[in-house]
Amino acid sequence: MKTVQPRKQRRMLFQAPLHLRHSHFSATLSPSLTTSHKVSSVPVRTGDTVRIMRGDRKGSEGKVTKIDAKKYRILVEGITREKVDGTAIPVPIHPSKVMITNLNLDDKWRRESLKVEAPKEAEKPAKEEKKPKKPKKERKKRLPSKATKEKTETPEKRKAKKPKEEEKGETEVG
Repeated sequence: MKTVQPRKQRRMLFQAPLHLRHSHFSATLSPSLTTSHKVSSVPVRTGDTVRIMRGDRKGSEGKVTKIDAKKYRILVEGITREKVDGTAIPVPIHPSKVMITNLNLDDKWRRESLKVEAPKEAEKPAKEEKKPKKPKKERKKRLPSKATKEKTETPEKRKAKKPKEEEKGETEVG
């Protein structure tokens, strides 16, 4: 985000369209998943198993049952609160407060996006060896424009000088 003002930060966060909100749902991966996928964080999806890292329910683990994109919260299976009348309701948790311990890889796009991350780093050195980088062409620097007397003079003075030069030319010829 470009602005530093808190009110504009909040406005941009809560007025963001859904396709941009998706990136705000990122949660860190467990150390074992980080080494295997070579990615430190991934957006949370339903079906992922998460461990809560902050708050009253710290240390508890469960599957993500629902994602509330409007309120920036996830609902985890087994994490409930009891109402006064005795009914249990799920407790909403912010995705930054959880760590993903098991990924749901049913979606082929998610599987491929995680596969693509690791090979890119491995392939870069091989490509650099095959194609040597060409040196950049140096751009010619423009010379500063020369301020001549003609440019500084007003148009009236130019007109006045030209007839005098023509008169001298006629007198020399004739």
